[in-house]
Amino acid sequence: TMPDGEQHKTLDTVRSLYDQFLAGGLDRSGTVLALGGGVVGDVAGYAAATFMRGVRFAQVPTSLLAMVDASVGGKTGVDLPQGKNLVGAFKQPAVVVIDPTVLETLPVEEFRCGMAEVIKHGVIGDAALFAELESANQRVSESLIPNTQSLITQSLKVKIAVVEDDPFESGRRAVLNLGHTTGHALERLSGYEMRHGDAVSIGMVVAARIAVEMGRADPALPGRIEAVLEAWGLPTRCPPLAAEGIWAAMAHDKKQQGRGLRWVLPRAIGEVEIVENVPQQIVISVLHALGAN
Repeated sequence: TMPDGEQHKTLDTVRSLYDQFLAGGLDRSGTVLALGGGVVGDVAGYAAATFMRGVRFAQVPTSLLAMVDASVGGKTGVDLPQGKNLVGAFKQPAVVVIDPTVLETLPVEEFRCGMAEVIKHGVIGDAALFAELESANQRVSESLIPNTQSLITQSLKVKIAVVEDDPFESGRRAVLNLGHTTGHALERLSGYEMRHGDAVSIGMVVAARIAVEMGRADPALPGRIEAVLEAWGLPTRCPPLAAEGIWAAMAHDKKQQGRGLRWVLPRAIGEVEIVENVPQQIVISVLHALGAN
């Protein structure tokens, strides 16, 4: 077992897992099975990738966020004080087992955070999925939506197609980081009190507004994205943090390329692009407009 929460996604937790593996007699013929949310999968996967130079690994995600994002693609790792996921390895699971019925006991706020990644996948590569979410009358606060399995399937198809095309993030796979440049910075500045889905939601709004400011997207695009996020109870405004502080936190993110940040910007629903060296003044201006100090 390991403690719950992003604040425990550390090398100390990995060391604890190594001790438990040894105490349990795990050898190179064994399997590490990660039962839990995204943090459990990331940490257990990294431990599996490095214990005895690698043992078999299985993912059994129990949160919507883990089902549609963390459990698929082979990224594992832990955080450092300087930023998220700065230490890790690519370790493809031998199997991913997704059982949507476990979501019946998932807290509403955790389900909502998972929807941020579902919406993200719609923006990245499935306009029909986005339109379905846009027209949905259900709200996550009412009850678990009846077509959860369909949404998981559609969302995963987007991610799987990108990952299969670029398994080690040497190029196109970076599009899956839509919303994460700002999102990871907000998580770090909150001491990881802010949920990942909430941070990515805000990050998507920042990215959409930057795209418009740079003339790369229709001015109506941010409004469409914000409306869907808000309909699912997700935040679309920055917390009252210093914009310069958010910018500085972004500089520590591993998505930085050379001296500039690499941004994923939406051009339209279902189409995104990777852009480097977005002017700092545009980012700061957008952050101010969204409520940063």
